[in-house]
Amino acid sequence: YMSLSLEKQKINENTDVPAISKYFNTKGRYEEVNPYLIEDILAVNRSILQPPSAQCRQIHLTAIIRHGTRYPTSKNVKKMQKLYELVKNIAPGKESWLREIQTQWTMWYTEDMDGRLVQKGVNDHRHLAVRLSKLFPSLISEEKLRGGFIKFITSSKHRCVNSTLSFKAGLTELWAITDMEFDHAVNDALMRFFDQCTRFVQEVDKNPSALSEVDKFRQGPEMRRVTEKIADRLKVPYSDITQDMPNAAFYLCAYEFAIKAVNSPWCQLFDEDDAKVMDYASDLREFWTRGYGYDINRKSSCILFHDVFNRLNEAANETVTVQVGHADTLLPLLTLLGFFKDSDALTSTNYATQAQRSFRTSHMLPYAANLLLVLYDCGEGDLRLQPLLNEKPVTFPGLTSQSASVPLYQDVKDHYRELLQGCDFETECQLFKSPA
Repeated sequence: YMSLSLEKQKINENTDVPAISKYFNTKGRYEEVNPYLIEDILAVNRSILQPPSAQCRQIHLTAIIRHGTRYPTSKNVKKMQKLYELVKNIAPGKESWLREIQTQWTMWYTEDMDGRLVQKGVNDHRHLAVRLSKLFPSLISEEKLRGGFIKFITSSKHRCVNSTLSFKAGLTELWAITDMEFDHAVNDALMRFFDQCTRFVQEVDKNPSALSEVDKFRQGPEMRRVTEKIADRLKVPYSDITQDMPNAAFYLCAYEFAIKAVNSPWCQLFDEDDAKVMDYASDLREFWTRGYGYDINRKSSCILFHDVFNRLNEAANETVTVQVGHADTLLPLLTLLGFFKDSDALTSTNYATQAQRSFRTSHMLPYAANLLLVLYDCGEGDLRLQPLLNEKPVTFPGLTSQSASVPLYQDVKDHYRELLQGCDFETECQLFKSPA
């Protein structure tokens, strides 16, 4: 009896996951990147953190973390509302999922939600804090927290401040600390450097032509096919589906899943082929606005890059820095460090050849994505640095020695020598760079 009903329950649990959930890019759940957390949200894979040798000890951790799961922004809510009105009022189809949208589903997203943290996002950070304390017990400990060795820095955005508070709450609840409060610093120069980099703002962020590849792809054959299939599924004329609607539908599916853990009827508007196209469109956008598309995208993160290495250089005092920002904080830094670089740029015409690309925001930047840099002291001045992305070890691109997984800190510094000696935020971000 027992085993049968358990089997059933397991199968039903899994049907709650949309078939396309691994293509939700920056709107994806952290659990899609680390599926073992679905069974146990506090599970950690200790074996991945084998120190380079027995005498090594962890002496410093810098964690740069994206905020947790959030509501859609008001701009996206408007697009969702338009799509919902269309589907509710004129789609004549009789399928059960369509009837469900029209008769049972309510448009509960409102513009004032504007990107705020949801309860799931609070939990994302509470649980991450507990997992990191298990992974780094000597650094993230009650004693270190009480001693002021764990510093918190956040972007000023509501969702980041609240993620920071949630991370702290994860630790104070874990150790039942009620007699002390722990403060955090708001620092947009570090965590929202992209707003303060004039050259980036002018040349990329506020420059429509910077997105020409994205626009071409949105009007290209792959996206047109997705749009037509959506119209066919809704049984409405192709002309009724505006350019924003595929995105709105995709986000409705993604948000309903991320926020409420439901496999929403909106997901029925896409099959896996469609989802891959939507995923590529999103990666293409990130590539040109935050990734390798333009040099200033990477260089805008110089200030954070130097901040991280300054901390590592002073790390003898066993500190932890928890820095909470955005996908837009992490991606330029990952790009500056050379992670996930493909041999070819992502463009509007190479969707087919980029099927195996490593630049995938679905893997890199789910909600609560994190880059961890762990410094080990292995005695005799032997310092080693291990990078982890989303709690999994990664290797610094271009560092291919025997000890590539935990290279000598000096080798890492040599590898990034040019950036460490240059990459000056003020210089890079001036609108008119003086000719060298």
